[in-house]
Amino acid sequence: MANERFSAFSYRDFRLFWSGQVISLSGTWMQSVAQGWLVYSLTKSPLYLGMVAAATSIPILLFSLFGGVIADRYRKRDLLLFTQALSILPALTLGILTSTGIVTVWHVAMLGALLGTINALDIPVRQSFLAEMVEKGHIGNAIALNSAAFNGARIIGPVIAGMTIAHLGIPACFYLNALSFLAVIAALSRIQAKGDVRTASEGMLHDFTQGIRFVSGNRDIRNVFSLIAVFSIIGLPYISLLPVFAAEVFDRGARGLGFLVGSSGIGALTAALNIAARGDIRNKTKFMALTGLCFSAALLAFSLSGIFWLSLLVLMLCGWGMVSYLAVANSFIQMTVPDGLRGRVMSVYSLVFLGTVPIGNAIMGVVADRLGTPRAVTVSGVTCMIAAIFFARAYLKKRDTI
Repeated sequence: MANERFSAFSYRDFRLFWSGQVISLSGTWMQSVAQGWLVYSLTKSPLYLGMVAAATSIPILLFSLFGGVIADRYRKRDLLLFTQALSILPALTLGILTSTGIVTVWHVAMLGALLGTINALDIPVRQSFLAEMVEKGHIGNAIALNSAAFNGARIIGPVIAGMTIAHLGIPACFYLNALSFLAVIAALSRIQAKGDVRTASEGMLHDFTQGIRFVSGNRDIRNVFSLIAVFSIIGLPYISLLPVFAAEVFDRGARGLGFLVGSSGIGALTAALNIAARGDIRNKTKFMALTGLCFSAALLAFSLSGIFWLSLLVLMLCGWGMVSYLAVANSFIQMTVPDGLRGRVMSVYSLVFLGTVPIGNAIMGVVADRLGTPRAVTVSGVTCMIAAIFFARAYLKKRDTI
């Protein structure tokens, strides 16, 4: 029964890839926590925290579409071996700079930009490679299990980082992250699938725009991407505002922040495991409509709550609704797109989902400064709800065949 529910694990290549992912992603979350603590220790400024975060995410906005073109031109396993080996460099360099005491916030920002540039190639390759390690009927399960690895690491990594910083210091987190990439490299080196190569090419510009034309020309895919864009730009920035809720709304300090972030993470992990256990979800557009409404309603409820324990519960629903929508949307897109366009379409997914993060954080930061943080999140929740209702009206009564 477990094997049927987590069917993607029946493929040796996917098991190897997933195991390496759990270790590497835990290291990545360790570095994320340690990096934020380092920047704040150096500057005592939330402004610099935002600048470093933007330096890491802006390259995804600029270069992920080119990453999709490359993903369709070369063997995906070889590209991932290259990106994982290259990702060791920023972590190791940051560890050395911090250990020697010469690190500055600009070092952190530049290394973050380097890592973001690597990720602009890595993310579309990684997303499109999932579909080539399992058969088509198991793509949704593979995506859900990959999401579970990401969200499980999101809970494990920060906990390990906190203990590591307390006992070994900040540099140890960066060194451990550098080592964690070796797990993925070892797994990839044993994987037999290498990824399909699209042999025909009509030039970089044509290849670059082909994925965008596919998305814009398919109504269902266009609608799915539109809701992802609204959630990424308007909805997800609530995460960056949680420290304000912990300190000013609930007066719970750093410990309260940990509970708020952890609640969202638990909801996200539960969603990923639930989708993986359910197997293929037949009416994906209806499921996306319902989970999009769930995320939007929970976000609105969180902004209005004012009660700490109630806020923890609705944040779990936020995490559950968001990851449920994204995991099934990812599956729906990958089962719709032709194999030869997979890398480029997934690069559009990366651009819309991750590349717009700095734009959304900037917008919500300005709104929060003008209206106050709770009201800003209320505006966010209402906007997401309106977008989710428009999406739901089109799909709640419709049956899709994917």
